[in-house]
Amino acid sequence: MAVDGNEPETLEYKLVPHRDFNLISGIHCPEEVDEIQNWEIRDSDIFIITYPKSGTIWMQQIMSLIEAKGDVTATKDQMNCVGMPWIELAGSKKDFVSAPSPRIRVSHLQYKFIPLGLKQKMGKVIYVARNPKDVLVSYYHFHKYASMLETPEDFDSFFEKFLEGKVYGNCWFDHIKAWYSEGDSMNFLYITYEDMIQDLRSAVDQICAFLDRDLTAQQKESVVEHSTFENMRKNPKANYQAVSSSLLDHNKGAFMRKGTIGDWKNYFSVAQNERFDRVFKEKMKDPSLTFVWDIADVMK
Repeated sequence: MAVDGNEPETLEYKLVPHRDFNLISGIHCPEEVDEIQNWEIRDSDIFIITYPKSGTIWMQQIMSLIEAKGDVTATKDQMNCVGMPWIELAGSKKDFVSAPSPRIRVSHLQYKFIPLGLKQKMGKVIYVARNPKDVLVSYYHFHKYASMLETPEDFDSFFEKFLEGKVYGNCWFDHIKAWYSEGDSMNFLYITYEDMIQDLRSAVDQICAFLDRDLTAQQKESVVEHSTFENMRKNPKANYQAVSSSLLDHNKGAFMRKGTIGDWKNYFSVAQNERFDRVFKEKMKDPSLTFVWDIADVMK
């Protein structure tokens, strides 16, 4: 959800329902979002799709380094969110049409809004998923310092809103199910946040193979090195610290907070965890997707 930082300080943001999806006033234009399906797609186009707080900027960093063949100096003059902007931002079509190939774009939109060309196996889609309990906690913290989102009263109230889909991105379950179930209709790679934490080098190998990018072992090692959480946290081109204060109050939090698995255990009550598990079991019967819920399971 990145922008160029030129929004007026007095702009008030609010969720605006559009076709059963919550857009944000002042950032998204419903009419322009509807036009996205008619965008002309090139075979070289790459779309990174995520539900909010699921590893978007991590994948932006990985992609920028893959395209630069591991040369971190090649990406030092531009923020990743500028080179790989969100397609749902107001005014994004003009830049998309004129941009040279490969055009790499990001979106939190639901599947129903995508360019029709993707359904004809033009371009490629990388869907990054994260276990929804950690998504919920990360999104809660993001709401506390993101000016374009409502500040939650407390964790309990946000827990309810997340489960009800009353946030930007709407229902996590609906988002991932629609994209994953339609994967066969696209050139589609599904990868999880937890996969990348567990073995980032293997994830980079998988992404390079999917995109037909021929990198040497040394170049891939550079991609991995500069895509670790700690190195990204120190990199102003990757950590979103340069995003306008009219959108993110950096005094109240950081876009890159922990980057781990299982932080939800520090917030969920026993009752909330049991309830979430029941909802997950019910809603994720089809497709049956599994997630890593605890960093200890990765470290075994």
